[in-house]
Amino acid sequence: MKQKMKQNLKFIFFRILAVIIFLSFIRCNKVDDPGGLFLPEGFVSTVYVDAIEEKVRHMIVNDKGDLYVKLRRQGEDGAIAAIRDANKDGVKDSLIKFGNYHMIQRGSYSTGIAIYKGYLYFSSELTVYRYKLDPDNLVPSGDPEIIVHDDHAHGSHEHMGKPIAIDDKGYIYVPFGSPNNACQNPKRTPMVPGEDPCPILKDHAGIWRFDAEKIGQTQKDGELYASGLRSIVALEWNSEDKHLYSVVHGRDDLTRLWPNKINQWNSALLPSEEFVRIEEGDHFGWPYCYYDQIQGKKVLAPEYGGDGSIIGRCDQYKDPVIGFPGHWAPNDLVFYSGDHFPERYKNGAFIAFHGSTNRSPYPQSGYFVGFVPFKDGKPSGEYEVFADGFAKVDPIVSVKDAVFRPMSIAFSPDGSMYIGETVTGRIWRIEYQGERERFGDNELANMEERKKMSHIRTPDIINDRIVIENSKKGQRIYNQFCIACHQSDGKGDSGRFPSLVATDWVNGSKERLVHLTLNGMDGPIEVNGEAFDGLMPQHSFLTDKEIADVLTYIRTNFGNNSSPITFEEVAKFRKTNSRFKETLNK
Repeated sequence: MKQKMKQNLKFIFFRILAVIIFLSFIRCNKVDDPGGLFLPEGFVSTVYVDAIEEKVRHMIVNDKGDLYVKLRRQGEDGAIAAIRDANKDGVKDSLIKFGNYHMIQRGSYSTGIAIYKGYLYFSSELTVYRYKLDPDNLVPSGDPEIIVHDDHAHGSHEHMGKPIAIDDKGYIYVPFGSPNNACQNPKRTPMVPGEDPCPILKDHAGIWRFDAEKIGQTQKDGELYASGLRSIVALEWNSEDKHLYSVVHGRDDLTRLWPNKINQWNSALLPSEEFVRIEEGDHFGWPYCYYDQIQGKKVLAPEYGGDGSIIGRCDQYKDPVIGFPGHWAPNDLVFYSGDHFPERYKNGAFIAFHGSTNRSPYPQSGYFVGFVPFKDGKPSGEYEVFADGFAKVDPIVSVKDAVFRPMSIAFSPDGSMYIGETVTGRIWRIEYQGERERFGDNELANMEERKKMSHIRTPDIINDRIVIENSKKGQRIYNQFCIACHQSDGKGDSGRFPSLVATDWVNGSKERLVHLTLNGMDGPIEVNGEAFDGLMPQHSFLTDKEIADVLTYIRTNFGNNSSPITFEEVAKFRKTNSRFKETLNK
């Protein structure tokens, strides 16, 4: 008991100390920025659009300075927002939504948008479309054309988003994300080896190249351009060095699936989010290998016999140009080709890090816009923090603590930069108002200090632990298998992982809850009026007692006050598992 009290007091002390340091940091370093962001000296942000209900994914600007925004979900008025600043005063004058077709939008990860030869290209989770733009009107008329359609019969799965990039020869590049985290069967199940060879690589976990102007294509009409890429949201053609680039989402669940091989600290930092330069025929190693940015090498995944240090077959796969820390969620990549920003930004890469959800028991990380200077197709320096302060809190314990989460980047012909985010649908406009010729390291000093914040720096393995287990039965299991998605406060992540707070899914039918835990769920669901279309892995590998303990913990915490579930009830419901689909919708 005394040891437990010491742990709790230590936890409280470090949280208070972190708050004091953070507040002191704000007082000393916060710039007087109307948009409320931390930026290099000379840059100023303003709020261009305060909020868009359907939330913001990717954005693009036309030659006139009109901003087109792909929305996270389709509302009553459409799945795209067109925004115009008619008098060029830096404040939006009109916002019109369009693209109101049920076929356009499937779930919440619809992402891609681009302009090419007078057409507005955009994507849902299954399809790439285009509209003919009207030079005289902000909103195009007529129906969209289908460029590429995902015609697989598998239905909904993980990593379905389809960002797009178009090169200068008329090719469009479309990822087909992996429906699996690490090529396990059953997926996301502890101690299950990966399939070898992985059958998924035949038509997923890669980028396909298509004719950007050809109507009605499916995957078979394209060419597999690069493979071994689990999940891509940030994708860009670099017109300066004529290559395709991406910042790839690394796999999840290292310690959840392999606690005997990978500890929690390593699982929080690994695997790397890989910034890759892509050439035709490249293979980057998923699912067999992942990049460890701490060691600076690709290592064998535990599903294929790895232990965090074995290289094995991994020396045959291509390394990234940079390995960012794990789980930062790079969701947009844009190379800067303008002349309005200082010279150091010319041809460099801006990256929107959406932020982690699965770093517990350490602080969540990312939630900023970074910059990588480039020269001759290679990074010419370390990454920089370009824009920060979106989350408004530090440390970030649970993902819903973050007030804003940067998602997308776009540049206007007038030299301004737009940053969009996904919590409220806010869009910032950023301008450079300093002297371009005098911009240097001094103007970046405050941003270098931002790297010391807990949402960016490498956490201390002991002192930075912010989730401490108590004696509550079931919490150990929750922290091992549930916290990455549903978070330490049980509130989940909007649009991705449902809240466990005050929902009938938790506090209602015991049988349905047990069957959901045993079988998992893949597909659309509504929780407390919010739509979700993701994956919950099956947990049938847990014993009856473990399931009873963790579900009782959930039903009696996070503000819930429902009756416990006994291991006898779990045993009874496990025997009726074939009725799962029946009980699910009761």
